[in-house]
Amino acid sequence: MDQKQQQQRNMNMNVKKKMKLGSKRSRLAFGILLGLFIVMNFWMLSRIQDSKSSKSVSLPQELRKMSKGKKPHKTAYARLLYKAAHALAAQNENKEPKDLWLEPYHAVASSWQPCAHQRVWRPSEGNNGYILVTANGGINQQRVAVCNIVAVARLLNATLVIPTFMFSSVWRDTSQFGDIYQEDYFIDYLKPDIRIIKELPKELRSLDLEAIGSVVTDVDVAKEAKPSFYLKHILPLLMKNGVIHFVGFGNRLASDPIPYHLQRLRCRCNFHALQFTPKIQATAALLIQRMRQNATHSGLLDENLVGPFAKSKEEKKELQAYREIHFPGLVQLNNITKIPLPERLKAEGLCPLMPEETVLMLAGLGFKRNTRIFLAGSHIYGGKSRLNALTTLFPNMVTKENLLSSSEIEPFLNFSSQLAALDFITSTASDIFAMTDSGSQLSSLVSGYRVYYGGGKMPTIRPNKRRLADIFLRNDTIEWIVFETRIRKAVRQNKRVFSRPVGRSVYRYPRCSECMCNTQEANLPIRPR
Repeated sequence: MDQKQQQQRNMNMNVKKKMKLGSKRSRLAFGILLGLFIVMNFWMLSRIQDSKSSKSVSLPQELRKMSKGKKPHKTAYARLLYKAAHALAAQNENKEPKDLWLEPYHAVASSWQPCAHQRVWRPSEGNNGYILVTANGGINQQRVAVCNIVAVARLLNATLVIPTFMFSSVWRDTSQFGDIYQEDYFIDYLKPDIRIIKELPKELRSLDLEAIGSVVTDVDVAKEAKPSFYLKHILPLLMKNGVIHFVGFGNRLASDPIPYHLQRLRCRCNFHALQFTPKIQATAALLIQRMRQNATHSGLLDENLVGPFAKSKEEKKELQAYREIHFPGLVQLNNITKIPLPERLKAEGLCPLMPEETVLMLAGLGFKRNTRIFLAGSHIYGGKSRLNALTTLFPNMVTKENLLSSSEIEPFLNFSSQLAALDFITSTASDIFAMTDSGSQLSSLVSGYRVYYGGGKMPTIRPNKRRLADIFLRNDTIEWIVFETRIRKAVRQNKRVFSRPVGRSVYRYPRCSECMCNTQEANLPIRPR
């Protein structure tokens, strides 16, 4: 090996060392393929102006082994990874597609502007009784539950007590509403809509709510229940007992049909009323600045995010043991429910992308090797070894553990929901957001937030996973140039701009008259429906 090769090899080793995942791991669990695989929910991409590493890159030793059939343990798609490495090494300044970082339908997308803050009704007096709610799930399920219960409180003319969050054996987080969101801001912002208080009046605190029949669980309320259900069954109970406690309240309010301004209230809650605490905003602002290399971005998105801080058999056995530890409830469901074979789920596009598949997709789309990629969360099945080949292709792949010092991240380490809030903010602020899971609540909320505040300038990659599955099945035979063409087509197909389909969530699809105003349409007055 000559001196130049030795220098290049040392350079590569230094890059990998710098990008090495920290030893402190978050407890946040990621998107689940029906309990069969755990992956990153989403990836944040950020451009780097310095392009030196894309000009001349020698193939690392690990990928050389792949090309000779000596693939490392648990490295899927070794042949395609090797071809991707060749393609990235050969990239020049003009290789990256010119529209890669742009919203393809900017003119149409930018015509939709936020308007959920507009109100045309009087404040609710909330004199029919009090509503308590204990939301279950992780931070994203809890966020949806909060906005749904706000709408229910308005519907029933009830006073809402600040929501509480149920402790979960999976998330193991004791964080409550005030640890994640600004309570006073929430109360004040929604004051023109509903009455919110921090705790029940003293005379009601001693009531045995279960004994008087005022405890309502998920079993009592059907998923996607219509407003008529609440008016028929919950309102009489509320007026009789003066208080209702929804326990485990999740996705218990239908997306449609909902009265026009009640739907707008849900949007107002999600996109305006829920502001993260200064502690979370300040740390998330650090993450955003470091991902952007201290470049400043302005606009509504940053202001609302950070406020003033602008499978082999052996692998299956290991994965089963992993699931039993981290997701016991899912294992129990698997034991009593017949779950389709993973091969069938993958062919139907119902599986999250594996880390290898995600990186291959990014390479196939034309992203340069020096693109900064943010992995939301840091807990992945297979651990650090699973990421070795990936960081070889894209060495500027980081997590919040890499970007923050130990003292900066330490206050969040025992609180998975607060860690997830950092991921939410950082991913939402990214130049490009890639949805690689099967449509989790987290990726849905992130993509919806980017649509609402992005002004048509915040592209999101929503790959057609059914087509991707077919492409990856040809791993052993497909040539790279064909792979690139088919990958780009599979992603381009899902970049259309459209209004919210009936029955779909306003949190993920806010392009509707209840949440956003289309400036290309006639300027008509807002009116109830």
